[in-house]
Amino acid sequence: MKRRVVVTGLGVVTALGRSVETFWDRLLRGESGVGPITLFDVSAFQVQFAGEVPWNPESENIASPKELRRLDRFTQFAMAAATDAVADSGIDFSKEDPFCCGVVIGSGIGGLSEFEAQHERLLTKGIDKVSPFTIPKLMANSGSGQVSSMFGVKGPNYTIATACASATSSIGDALRAIQYGDADMMIAGGSEAALTPMGLAGFQNMRALSGRADAPQKASRPFDRDRDGFVLAEGAGVVVLEELEHARRRGARIYGELMGYGASGDAGHITQPDAEGRGAAQAMAMALADAGLNADGVQYVNAHGTSTPLGDKAETLAVKRVFGDHARRLAISSTKSQLGHTLGASGGIELVVCALTLLRGVIAPTINLENPDPDCDLDYTPNVARDANVNVVMSNSFGFGGHNASLVLGRLA
Repeated sequence: MKRRVVVTGLGVVTALGRSVETFWDRLLRGESGVGPITLFDVSAFQVQFAGEVPWNPESENIASPKELRRLDRFTQFAMAAATDAVADSGIDFSKEDPFCCGVVIGSGIGGLSEFEAQHERLLTKGIDKVSPFTIPKLMANSGSGQVSSMFGVKGPNYTIATACASATSSIGDALRAIQYGDADMMIAGGSEAALTPMGLAGFQNMRALSGRADAPQKASRPFDRDRDGFVLAEGAGVVVLEELEHARRRGARIYGELMGYGASGDAGHITQPDAEGRGAAQAMAMALADAGLNADGVQYVNAHGTSTPLGDKAETLAVKRVFGDHARRLAISSTKSQLGHTLGASGGIELVVCALTLLRGVIAPTINLENPDPDCDLDYTPNVARDANVNVVMSNSFGFGGHNASLVLGRLA
């Protein structure tokens, strides 16, 4: 029999703020975190805006100045978000069996900034000048490894890279680890810091990004008729998952029960989604079945909603395929309208949004939805947050490579 799993801690690093409360307040006000890129010179780039995180690692209580120099930006994000999530959960890992606590933190790309910096050193200064810390800094599992070391947890510890579904896949795997007794607690989510010259150039040249240079804060506009691509962003989202009775015994605050997880593959184009949304629909249907719910049991969907012409249409079709007539009674919104697309971190940040939606009874909006697309004709909570009685939510993440993942979170009964 599967054990029940609950969410007891939340942590984020986003362009809308470092703390969960700041992030949530600005999200509900409909603010955008998109602005000019300051991390590097973008004068030669066509796209010069992104969802950049204001970041001062020295002010974070995650490592000494010497240690920080050995950590890529994405790893720093993961450690900061995990620190907040653990603090929010109130857990003291020194009092827990370390082999019953684990970490799964995903990343679609890993330490891209370190890769670029050391490649430049290799070409301009020679082999001997490449840092001996290059590999530990750039490897995608650095986030999980560092977080496990921070808290001394020795249970399941690995990283999932399923592109933009990485965080959701990681949380789903962490759910399974607890359900089947491999762990009592898991720190799970995703982190990404691909806002680098190579990252920006790569996405720009594949024409995945919005080119709305005259109004960057309006560039991310999921489900809008005039959407023209996503806005590149960075950040991290981490949650603490815990076996229900373990959480109850220590008097933990419970945000909700993680009830179901589903995953599938499109087996098609390496970047474009299945045009009919069949793979996405399969992941959603599996998550519902895993949760033991009918489609009409869900009130809110946090959509993948990247603001791409093909993706938003395919997700709309997938929602209709799974929810049938109930699709038109669902409230849906896209957090990416305000943050941009944080790639492998997005599912972690968005599960935090789902947990707060359950707790606070408010649905964050999809901003910049000014000209509805006839092909995207559901209720996307346009522009203004909405009070709602929400008991069950779904979070969707779909990634390059045809990776689809969905989670179902419900109010604890």
